[in-house]
Amino acid sequence: MTVDSSMSSGYCSLDEELEDCFFTAKTTFFRNAQSKHLSKNVCKPVEETQRPPTLQEIKQKIDSYNTREKNCLGMKLSEDGTYTGFIKVHLKLRRPVTVPAGIRPQSIYDAIKDVNLAATTDKRTSFYLPLDAIKQLHISSTTTVSEVIQGLLKKFMVVDNPQKFALFKRIHKDGQVLFQKLSIADRPLYLRLLAGPDTEVLSFVLKENETGEVEWDAFSIPELQNFLTILEKEEQDKIQQVQKKYDKFRQKLEEALRESQGKPG
Repeated sequence: MTVDSSMSSGYCSLDEELEDCFFTAKTTFFRNAQSKHLSKNVCKPVEETQRPPTLQEIKQKIDSYNTREKNCLGMKLSEDGTYTGFIKVHLKLRRPVTVPAGIRPQSIYDAIKDVNLAATTDKRTSFYLPLDAIKQLHISSTTTVSEVIQGLLKKFMVVDNPQKFALFKRIHKDGQVLFQKLSIADRPLYLRLLAGPDTEVLSFVLKENETGEVEWDAFSIPELQNFLTILEKEEQDKIQQVQKKYDKFRQKLEEALRESQGKPG
């Protein structure tokens, strides 16, 4: 699996919820415990049993895919029935990630020789990855979601547990943007093949692997300290927003009061 990078100017809400089924609802940074009863607007994942496509069917789908791919990023079929191609993954991580401290960026030599720079030091630091960065991956039809996540973390030298992250597929349906969490055994390139090359039809997003409860034991002490710092900053920002709101409201009321007092009774 090879990686290429580019940047997008997209915006990701900090209140975006993560679920195992399609959703459009919003929630807070640390989610509250949810009711055991599902909303009527939330659908349960449907178990689908489909037979594996034949080699001829795969060839036809790849030919159709390549005729619609305009960026020279077509798929290639091998004699053994496997195929390779490209997917793009949007990184929408709201929390800082842990990386080795004082490590130089990975060079082409390191990538070719598969050098693990993270193993050269025990020092750790945390920082935010660029919002909505996009990584282009060259993968195989046998590459799983788990391997895609591990490859992305390795590219950024992130030493956090891969289980803290999840890959989602994003689709547009009835004018809404919907997300679905993928199983670690799913194969993204096959999903890309079925959907075609249009990223408006299907795209992939890496997010934190949210569950109903926060598993604090999975985080290191520096990460927990960073969370406290983040919450304190958000608290101060909220306080300032509320103060500005009511200061402006008070100013308007005082102006209205002065105008009414200046008018003859």
